[in-house]
Amino acid sequence: MVRGALWLVQVVGEGNTFTKEQLRDAFPGISQADRRIRDLRDYGWVLFTNSDDARLVAEDQRFVRAGVPVWDPAARRAAAPQKTISNKEKQAVLARDDYMCTVCGVSGGEAYLDDSNQSAVLSVTRRETVLPDGREQTLLVTECKRCRAGSDGSPARADEAMADIRALDPGEQKRLRRWIERGRRGSTPLERAWNAYRRLPADARDEVRAALES
Repeated sequence: MVRGALWLVQVVGEGNTFTKEQLRDAFPGISQADRRIRDLRDYGWVLFTNSDDARLVAEDQRFVRAGVPVWDPAARRAAAPQKTISNKEKQAVLARDDYMCTVCGVSGGEAYLDDSNQSAVLSVTRRETVLPDGREQTLLVTECKRCRAGSDGSPARADEAMADIRALDPGEQKRLRRWIERGRRGSTPLERAWNAYRRLPADARDEVRAALES
């Protein structure tokens, strides 16, 4: 896996494609080299196949972004994959989030408005989240692969969302609470507070609702 990561960085380069044949040629005699490359996804490396990007053919993969520097033993140990999310947990989170990406709102299988060649592939991921009282928690959230690839790794900030909400006047807060209860936004100009709230994982949204009621 370490050799594969170094090959991707030094030979392929971020944003470029490679084939299974090139991978086999780079590591002759190494069995399951492609599996070792796939293992990098557990460390935040982003690799697309034709199921993620329709412009790729079956033999192609695109190296989108490097993740944890797995050649550094300390970094690799610190980022060791957490307990696998069970299928039951995944289905519960997907249903809770209405089978939509909580970042951009695209539904699973839906084509992106700005790129009809790509269809959204949803996954359930862990996201570091700062709750309204400053506590930090790792929460499960639904994201599409494109948003996950474009993430800078920063935590979701329920504390900042709460500050935006508290900065609203009482009438706007009341209107926002109605949006929260309905699960959809109204047509008034409360974009920043609503968007900040909707980008949070569901558990963080629960914390915001509880804080508003107290």
